Amino acid sequence: MASPQTASPAAPTDGGKPLVVLTPRTVWVIFGALMASMFLSSLDQSIVGTAMPTIVGELHGVEHQGWVITAYILAIAIVMPLYGKFGDLWGRRWPFLVAIGLFTVASAGAGFAQSFPELVAWRGVQGLGGGGLMILSQAIIADIVPAKDRGKYMGPMGALFGIAAVIGPLLGGWFTEGPGWRWAFWINVPIGIAAFVVGWVALKLPTHRSGRKIDVAGIFFMVVATSGIVLVTSWESLTSSRGYDWSDPWLLGLVAAVVVSIAAFVVVENRAEEPLLPLHLFKNPTFTIATLIGLVLGMGMFSALAFLPTFLQMSTGAGVTESGFLMLPMMVGVMLTAIGSGIAITKTGRYRMFPIAGLAITALGMMWLTQITGDMSMVLFGAMIFVMGAGMGLVMQTIVLAVQNSVDPHELGTATSANNFFREIGAAVGTALFSTIFTSRLADNLAGVFADLPAGSVPEGAEGSSLTPEMVQALPEPVHTGVVDAFTDALAPAFWYLVPLVLVGFVLALFLKEVRLSDVAGMVARGEAVADPGQARPVVDGAPDEPVVAVVGSEPATAAAPGHGGSETPSGDRPRDDAPVS
Repeated sequence: MASPQTASPAAPTDGGKPLVVLTPRTVWVIFGALMASMFLSSLDQSIVGTAMPTIVGELHGVEHQGWVITAYILAIAIVMPLYGKFGDLWGRRWPFLVAIGLFTVASAGAGFAQSFPELVAWRGVQGLGGGGLMILSQAIIADIVPAKDRGKYMGPMGALFGIAAVIGPLLGGWFTEGPGWRWAFWINVPIGIAAFVVGWVALKLPTHRSGRKIDVAGIFFMVVATSGIVLVTSWESLTSSRGYDWSDPWLLGLVAAVVVSIAAFVVVENRAEEPLLPLHLFKNPTFTIATLIGLVLGMGMFSALAFLPTFLQMSTGAGVTESGFLMLPMMVGVMLTAIGSGIAITKTGRYRMFPIAGLAITALGMMWLTQITGDMSMVLFGAMIFVMGAGMGLVMQTIVLAVQNSVDPHELGTATSANNFFREIGAAVGTALFSTIFTSRLADNLAGVFADLPAGSVPEGAEGSSLTPEMVQALPEPVHTGVVDAFTDALAPAFWYLVPLVLVGFVLALFLKEVRLSDVAGMVARGEAVADPGQARPVVDGAPDEPVVAVVGSEPATAAAPGHGGSETPSGDRPRDDAPVS
């Protein structure tokens, strides 16, 4: 084994620029800045759920409510590869601040929206910022914390996600029933400003110029293909049609554009000087399997969970705030297993068992949810979604860690964004398909409920796209029971469509290899930082304790210890994924 090269950190330079010395204080200050922005993004994803039935009812968009979620996810998916690549090329400080700014401005705009299309547009802009907050937070953590120690940071991140997910539905319900649903968006503005200030002051990361050409063609074809995929899967919601009319020239043209764009993207990426998504990443089995797991996880879980607050409000008679409380068991499940798995990974250095167990638990939870009824016990419902949350917590952060540990340190942002990109594509497609299944069944069910009622026997709008939870509760019997049954009968069977997807993810997880976790942070491996000499630790099992410090010089050095990606990785070389832990 080649011993790690070291240099005195007394006056570290990289081409004349001082290097960051990763002391524990520096790491925690940067981590604090990331936590502030992650709280912003996590809160927004959960705060809208409980308020959505009222929002879409007031803005006359019940039949198209999936677009409130789909627009956000689509925008996130489109910009994720951009933030990942640009962060690798130029540094992550400025893209991170731009992401916070976009998110904050769009939150104000969504709060002022006067129509459903306007709300959807601002949600899209929110996604342009939210994508950066997700990707850059994960990439920066990999930059400053070795994979071997990253589990103890996954704990606070999991706890923050759980806290935001708990507070979000409660705030969404309280705002909707109190000052108004618009405050569910406006609350992001002061938090966003605070996160921007903290990031500006604390996020002292290196920036640099890249002489390589931006992959403009790759960006163009990626945007066209991604948008086309989501539009095709959302066709019924977009056009208000029933089913797919394959004689429609617009639909055929959209499908053709998707196919051509994907083919063109592959050709362009093979020729680009600095490809947006380097295709050689897919030769790495750990990256490929973890990315496919993320894809099916997005399709099978996030799409279903988005409609549970609507079910609670419409079918069980729960108030907006009460429906937020009723979602708490799922968040507790996420928090407990995310923190527990992070601690266990740090202690054992092993991660493969967690996505396997998580996906098995998720599949069981999904099957259980097919048994929901409008009059079921909320204790039983809480147990169902706790199981779902427990499965999620075991999988989401673990597969990102596996990806980051298996790639070249120079491609941390690109690989992280690619993994998240496919998960969000899965979520966008899954939400669109699930929304189509749910809303089409719901429309048929509601049509049967209202078919034989005399005109004027129900409030105006209660039989169509303006149906709100308040209207449902005000309906006379037996109409009220009919509407409740219509929502339940539309949602419960739809979960069966998602079970096979989760089982596919489970099978994929069985083939995930256990690769030794790296002892070197990404910035140290790239020669942009030096490890704190006071934080000595063994490089590999059995090796003497000594600080791992990057070579300091005019050229970025890669001081990756054995175990980063499974092998020693000289600068510029691709890591080998061939060192499984026995």
